[in-house]
Amino acid sequence: MDLHFGDSKPTDDERAAVDALLGPPESSWEGADRSDADLRWARGGREARDRRDLLLPGLHALNDRIGWISEGALGYLCRRLTVPPAEAYGVATFYSMFSVKPRPATVLHVCTDLACTTAGAAELLAGTKENLGTEENPGTGEGGDSGQGCGAGVGGGVRVERSPCLGLCERAPAVLAIRAGDPVRTAVSAPATPGTAVLAATAPDSAPEEPRAAAAVPQAGQEGLVLLRRVGVVDPASLDDYRAHGGYTALRRAFALGPAGVIREVTDSGLVGRGGAAFPTGRKWQATAAQPDRPHHLVCNADESEPGTFKDRVLMEGDPYALVEAMTIAGYAIGAHRGFLYIRGEYPRATRRIRHAVEQARARGFLGDDVLGQGFAFDIEIRRGAGAYICGEETALFNSIEGYRGEPRSKPPFPVEKGLFGRPTVENNVETLVNVLPILTMGAPAYAAIGTAKSTGPKLFCVSGSVDRPGAYELPFGATLGELLELVGARGELRAILLGGAAGGFVRPDELAIPLTFEGTREAGTTLGSGVVMAFDGSVPLPRLLLRIAEFFRDESCGQCVPCRIGTVRQEEALHRIVARTGAGAASDITLLREVGRAMRDASICGLGQTAWNAVESAIDRLGAYA
Repeated sequence: MDLHFGDSKPTDDERAAVDALLGPPESSWEGADRSDADLRWARGGREARDRRDLLLPGLHALNDRIGWISEGALGYLCRRLTVPPAEAYGVATFYSMFSVKPRPATVLHVCTDLACTTAGAAELLAGTKENLGTEENPGTGEGGDSGQGCGAGVGGGVRVERSPCLGLCERAPAVLAIRAGDPVRTAVSAPATPGTAVLAATAPDSAPEEPRAAAAVPQAGQEGLVLLRRVGVVDPASLDDYRAHGGYTALRRAFALGPAGVIREVTDSGLVGRGGAAFPTGRKWQATAAQPDRPHHLVCNADESEPGTFKDRVLMEGDPYALVEAMTIAGYAIGAHRGFLYIRGEYPRATRRIRHAVEQARARGFLGDDVLGQGFAFDIEIRRGAGAYICGEETALFNSIEGYRGEPRSKPPFPVEKGLFGRPTVENNVETLVNVLPILTMGAPAYAAIGTAKSTGPKLFCVSGSVDRPGAYELPFGATLGELLELVGARGELRAILLGGAAGGFVRPDELAIPLTFEGTREAGTTLGSGVVMAFDGSVPLPRLLLRIAEFFRDESCGQCVPCRIGTVRQEEALHRIVARTGAGAASDITLLREVGRAMRDASICGLGQTAWNAVESAIDRLGAYA
């Protein structure tokens, strides 16, 4: 290991931010004052390197306290963890929410993704910049370090940055303000106006309070709900209220069934992953539980960064104890004693709710060394992402937790054999795990009776765009697209419907009979994905929308493999030419798009590159976008 530290020194605040996470340094090798003992032996070594996974929390600690990560601060963190500074720099610049160059303490993230674009994000951005008297930083995904700095005046202390989807699509357009300090302060405004955006940026403590989680669930309080039945009904901060509404009944039944019995119930229920891959959950759990290598790990993927997706946010904000209970059951079934919850950095309220739920569960004996007196030890660690869509891919997420750049790994080996820290690992998203609770309380046969034979149970759909009642909806698998749109109230004459988000595909308004199941959408030549349904009327310029999708994938490509790194750029360039009608004709550019799309689909390492062409292809072939 080759360590090269510069001469820059951390400030007192930077040192305090790191020490608050790691504790005070024990020797001069870690940055403490030199003593005679340090001249005789070096301390740290392997023990310090085993804490490499604290690199991301350490970067968050610095960015939260100071607003950016200086060379001296990064060097001090590297000394504490025995991480080469070059590697730590590579990690820090991988995430869009970090900066390694000076910037104001307040950063205002203005969402410019699909739902917000159609709701007037461009006007919001221009009005906010004008009111603040500042220049916008376009952001590049490299720590937000390119673009123009802030101007003078009121906006001199605020940096405005374009942001990919903030997961607030039901309240578009949206902004997120983050003010560094001790403690860091955040404020959300959605739907935002230039005035409320400025208020969020300049006075986060007095910014308008976020609506209750139930505001994102138009069905809140209705009879017959399964996954959303507690959202808007229980106090999300109260463990007693959660238990009064059936909480921890499923965990008690899990202890009665035993680990093998829990896995059998999950398998018999037909539950498949709700993140888009639709892999059978019971098979994944069984494969991991059977591995002789120990310890086993559980990872909850709450990094839902797909544009248009916000269902996991709604569950975490409105029913956080359900996720804590579900993770405990999963850990018990697979023999894991530690679970990692990796949550989007753009979800401050969900993070607060989940952290409070974990602390309360631990204090009351629902987490810890002896869960409910059953002799089973399980605890949950919360890790925050920092703005990287690719970390939704399971192996990229593992690398991120371990303190490396969030780049996907080649498979095999698969995570059930060698996942997090090289150990057998189960990775599920929030919605998948929360489905385990009704499986255990109602029984596998009753659960499997919901939906269809191949897609069992209820499904959450994130509906936004040109609709009267956007939000998270729960329907049994098998409901049609038309039934869902009738429920939400389509506004005006629809031009197109996007299923599955940016990685999904468009369908026509005359295809509303498509059943919303994994097999039904597959037969229709599209995808259900994570449950995104975005409706667009004739006022939305489709070519500009496709260009925004191409820009999104160019920005979010990790650059590890050539087909995706080059292909996403070529795709965007071709769409720019088509929109501007300059250079080569549209026909030749569409031919190029098809060639590039096939190369990305066939040769990319992970799903980002493999799906980056899907929406554009479907718009050309099904909608005649450039006819």
